[in-house]
Amino acid sequence: EVLEAELRKRSYKVAPIAIGTNTDPYQPIEKQHKIMRSCLEVLQRFHHPVAIVTKGTLIERDIDILGQMAAQGLVKVGVSVTTLDAHVARVMEPRVPTPKRRLATIARLSGAGIPVRIMLGPVVPALTDHEAEALLEAGAGHGAEAASWIMLRLPLEVSELFQEWAQVHFPDRAARILARVREMHGGKLYEAQWGKRMRGEGPYAKMIAQRIEVAMKRHGLRRYT
Repeated sequence: EVLEAELRKRSYKVAPIAIGTNTDPYQPIEKQHKIMRSCLEVLQRFHHPVAIVTKGTLIERDIDILGQMAAQGLVKVGVSVTTLDAHVARVMEPRVPTPKRRLATIARLSGAGIPVRIMLGPVVPALTDHEAEALLEAGAGHGAEAASWIMLRLPLEVSELFQEWAQVHFPDRAARILARVREMHGGKLYEAQWGKRMRGEGPYAKMIAQRIEVAMKRHGLRRYT
């Protein structure tokens, strides 16, 4: 209701609405409340463009709406797949679908004519960075037409949480992970400056970017815009 009221305002200027960039819209409780589906119904009625980011498979429930919107060029979807390693995925993202299941979601969306990209995020140095090519190949093989990626970021309280997590689950490489992060940010664990915080700088950051660029071209994945 709030969304519809906003779209009806004379002062409203149409621009794509991005949903899921902060918090995944397909939380488990969405099964009962259907808030996301209701919002999509409003956006469809208004012929309003939308971009959705999710790790969840519940988006498959809304393929009927998204497929119709896609036919009008009104929707793009990004599905995040951080790793293909089941163990790493379980300890890094314990409450989300497995990588295999998320790839199946990409296939279902693509099969319904919905433009979908695979999102490599975050690329974790010394933990998931070696999987970049395999992830892009898997995404393309399941129907993704585009790709995007970000490097591991450790702002504010996230930094301490991640350091503790790495030490508990991967004590053999925790120091190496953090050393790589510092290498990309001038000795710091985080750089807030726009244009640097998502990718980092230096030889390692450039190497990862080049590897991903080559793999995207090899598998016919365009850069997400």
